Amino acid sequence: MKDAFLAVVNPTAGGGRSRKLVRPALDRLRAGGIQVDVIETPGPGQGTEITRNALTQGYRRFIAVGGDGTSYEIVNGLFPRDLSAERPTLAFLPLGTGNSFLREFSDRGVEHAIEALLARRTQPCDVLRLQHAGGVLHYINLLSMGFAADVATLRARRFSGWGELGYQASIFISLARFRRRPFPLRVDGQGEIDRRRCLFLTFNNSKFTGGTMLIAPRAEVNDGLIEYVRWGPIGRTGLLRNLPTLYDGTHIDHPLAERYAAKQIDFFLDGPVDVMVDGEVLSLHCQRLDVLPSALTVVV
Repeated sequence: MKDAFLAVVNPTAGGGRSRKLVRPALDRLRAGGIQVDVIETPGPGQGTEITRNALTQGYRRFIAVGGDGTSYEIVNGLFPRDLSAERPTLAFLPLGTGNSFLREFSDRGVEHAIEALLARRTQPCDVLRLQHAGGVLHYINLLSMGFAADVATLRARRFSGWGELGYQASIFISLARFRRRPFPLRVDGQGEIDRRRCLFLTFNNSKFTGGTMLIAPRAEVNDGLIEYVRWGPIGRTGLLRNLPTLYDGTHIDHPLAERYAAKQIDFFLDGPVDVMVDGEVLSLHCQRLDVLPSALTVVV
């Protein structure tokens, strides 16, 4: 097994600033005695294949240089794997536009990430596993359905190059459409299938999304559980009035909100739905979500 970390760099993350800022960050790590090899991803999704190839070469420690999407690609290169083998390690240099997972531990971004690496500060982390009609994927932050996924999907497909304006336009259009619909599911195999309409569902391993939105305030990254947050059929006015509560976590106290700590979620969907997984927009026919407890070591 190699002692070095492999830094998987998304050069386009953060509007291209990742490529500009990565060298001084890596120089600080090397000055602190950390061995780092570097590879850039040539395009979207390539981080997964790079990670798989690196595993065959003996790498077991990785640094995600970019945003949540870069971490997502690496995690899906690390898993599935033999869970009896030594846990792989993932560190972060958050140089992308979204760094929600690391926000769990600090709001100091790159500086905190470098300090964690230099201090060799690690802890176990659960990995959530989604089985769907096309295969399986893994994630460490969250999966969302409904309004949040609608906004992310619209932005990715129609306003990807528009920056903050594209995000605002996506929210406006999603509010105009404003779909409240059922996503049939059952929690931990108990009770009837829940077919109630809702505004959104999130299935969380960590607390934050969108960088600063405290969507799952009771989530813990190594408790062996999925933090499931459901917001029922709230109206447009109610949503606009309560938007600030999504940033301080008090939305879970709303009468239409519910939360559960679950080990398994079974879905009973008629077909694919748009989802957002760790910042990535996908259309999936979801079937089952469960937890791989403490399957990953994170440097935080």
